Amino acid sequence: MHPSKLKFIVLSLFCAYIFLLLPWSGFALKIRPDFVLLVIIFWLIRAPNLCNVGIAWLVGLFVDLATGGTFGQYALAYTITAFFAVSYQKRLVLFNGTQQLFYVFLLLLISQVVLLMLKTFSGAHFMGWVYFAPSFMGVLLWFIAVLCGLNTGGRSRGK
Repeated sequence: MHPSKLKFIVLSLFCAYIFLLLPWSGFALKIRPDFVLLVIIFWLIRAPNLCNVGIAWLVGLFVDLATGGTFGQYALAYTITAFFAVSYQKRLVLFNGTQQLFYVFLLLLISQVVLLMLKTFSGAHFMGWVYFAPSFMGVLLWFIAVLCGLNTGGRSRGK
């Protein structure tokens, strides 16, 4: 384990957490991507030995504290999403950019569906299809990051 890489993982998760804590409101709040989950997915792909399902669960607990919702819902959603990300990690690094983009979109949708089920069980009403807008914005953010040179481990980026 290289200590500088571990520090960079912690720093990137902290920055994503700060983006979560920014005062979002109105339409921006409805389409805000899950920055923390995007960073977790990135590190699950790039360094699965340093960022794993346990880290996703722990970070999910911090997100639960920040959002003030039902305690444990983000921890569960991040854990399930991380499980699927780790299960296909060895194949995912072989995907080209488009295939990887689709897979990241599916991972973001898994997280949102888990959260939707938990919110429905706790009595919340379905907010409509705009509820899934953060997944689309998250995959758009991932695409922009790949175009700007973020190495996600794919064979050919952006194609």
